[in-house]
Amino acid sequence: MSEFVLVAGAWLGSWAWDEVVPELRAAGHGTHALTLSGVAERQGVPAGQQTHVQDIVSEVARLGLRDVVLVGHSYAGIPVGQAAERIGDRLARVVFVDSEVPVDGGSFAAGWWQGEERFEESLAENDGFWAPLTAEEYDGQGLSSEQIARIAAGATPHPGASLTEPAVLERSLGELRVTYVKCLLDGPEPNEDVADLLKSERWRLVEMDTGHWPMFSQPHELARILLDQGR
Repeated sequence: MSEFVLVAGAWLGSWAWDEVVPELRAAGHGTHALTLSGVAERQGVPAGQQTHVQDIVSEVARLGLRDVVLVGHSYAGIPVGQAAERIGDRLARVVFVDSEVPVDGGSFAAGWWQGEERFEESLAENDGFWAPLTAEEYDGQGLSSEQIARIAAGATPHPGASLTEPAVLERSLGELRVTYVKCLLDGPEPNEDVADLLKSERWRLVEMDTGHWPMFSQPHELARILLDQGR
C-alpha cells in the first residue's frame, strides 16, 4: 500500500481534500492531507517557498513514511517537486494536479501570465500576500455554485514570499516517476516546462474534463486517478 501526501495549491489547506481522502483510505492506503505554513489553520506562520518544501519533507520524516506518492496541486507543485528529490528512496511517485513545476532558480511569480512585475505589485498592494480569488473568478471551471461558495469561504491569503522565492533543484524532474494530471477546462495543453518534461519516459499525462480544482469539481474521478498511481 502507498502513503499519499496531498498538498493543495494557493489559499487552501488540508480541508480541500476532504472528498478525496476517504476513497484513498477505503482502498487501504495511508493518506495525509497537509496544510502548508501561512494558510488556513496555519495562518500567521511566516513562510517562504523553502518553508513549504520543508513542511512536506518534515511530514514524511515525522510519520516515517515510505512508498510515498506526493501529490501537488497548482502552486503546490513547486514545493512538492523540490521535496520529491529530497526524500530519496522514500518516494514512489509524484502526481502533479494541474500544477506548476519547479524550475531551478525560477519562481511562481516569474511565470505569471501578466508578468512578474505586475504579480509582485499585486502582492505589495495586499500587504505581501496573494489575495484569494473572488467567487466570480471561479466561473468556467466546472464548479457548481455550492462548490464555489465552499472554496471561497475557506480560502485564506497566501504568503507572497513563497511565490517570489526561487526553486532549488539538484537534478532534473525528468528523472522522477511522475504523473501529470491536466485539467482541460483550465487550458487544453500543459505549459512549456511541463510539455518538455513529458518527453521523459518516466512521465505520463492523464487528462480530466474539468477545471483547475478537481478535488472539488470531480473528487471521485480524481481519487480513481490517484489510486491508479498507488498500485
